[in-house]
Amino acid sequence: MKTKQIPLSTGDRRFLERFRSKGEHSAREVTRAHILLALEAQVPKTQIQEVLGVSRMVIWRTQSAYGEKGLDYALYDAPRPGQPAKYNTDQQAEVVALACSQPPEGATRWTIRLLTIAARHRPKLEGVNRESIRQILKKTSVNLGAK
Repeated sequence: MKTKQIPLSTGDRRFLERFRSKGEHSAREVTRAHILLALEAQVPKTQIQEVLGVSRMVIWRTQSAYGEKGLDYALYDAPRPGQPAKYNTDQQAEVVALACSQPPEGATRWTIRLLTIAARHRPKLEGVNRESIRQILKKTSVNLGAK
């Protein structure tokens, strides 16, 4: 399989050499840097596949991304939006305040289950589930076991 050479600019080549030698980047980004440098050196694609453990599609996408939009586009993943937050900061603060308050009568401390039940009696938190409560507490570093 003949490999098409990618003409890297001198600046891009220097950047990629430094980029792949530092441990500050994800493995995927470093692999893409290795691919670009190997393509410039006209290493056969089959050899790149074997050494780096990537598919032909990864090599092709990296090569195309560099050709179309440049080095940053080829190396880094585009940001992903993720799911929007279900509860705003006021609702999260209400859950935290509830966790910091006195536990209900008959309990020595708050549990996730008790917090979920109590939070469901609050306006705008009627549909809150156990996992949402756990994530809110984890994000704010609230420790239910502390006295």
